[in-house]
Amino acid sequence: MNSYRINANYAKALLLLAKDRGVDAAVADDMKTVDSVCAENRELRAIFANPTIRADKKVAVADALFVGRLHEETIAFLRFVIRKNRAINLRGISQAYLAQYRDSHGIVLSDLVTHQPIDDNARRSVTQIVEEYTGRTVELNDHTDPNMLGGFKLEFDNKMYDARIRTKIRKLRNEFAKNDYESKL
Repeated sequence: MNSYRINANYAKALLLLAKDRGVDAAVADDMKTVDSVCAENRELRAIFANPTIRADKKVAVADALFVGRLHEETIAFLRFVIRKNRAINLRGISQAYLAQYRDSHGIVLSDLVTHQPIDDNARRSVTQIVEEYTGRTVELNDHTDPNMLGGFKLEFDNKMYDARIRTKIRKLRNEFAKNDYESKL
């Protein structure tokens, strides 16, 4: 079974359990934490990926990191996943859970990249525009890219609106390269 299916199946099981107990929003916050911790910590990924480290040691590491920070259902689920030798899939499972949670609650994830940080008015405007376009609630992630000359890039629902200065310059360069001028001779 490939990793995508493993991640999706475990995430679906967790989502059903969390919905049944009424803690799916709390577990979604926990999965964001698990995803960010796994993404930022290379040593943790190495420990979880190492098959020679016993599951109880991995559970102890996860407990040291997450007990007291996460909901009890999430802790129990993490222990279960690690004991089933799927610790390497924790980040993928957390991302799959978040995707399924957003899908079941009508939330669209939107990513906005700008050269400089935006203010709250701009954030609200972008959120409102995407909500009107999609008809769903928007979870907006905005961040800056110092390499961007200006403008912005907005991605949501597998769509991208690219209003970066670099892209406009590239389009102009391509237009001038066509050389549509024809001589009358």
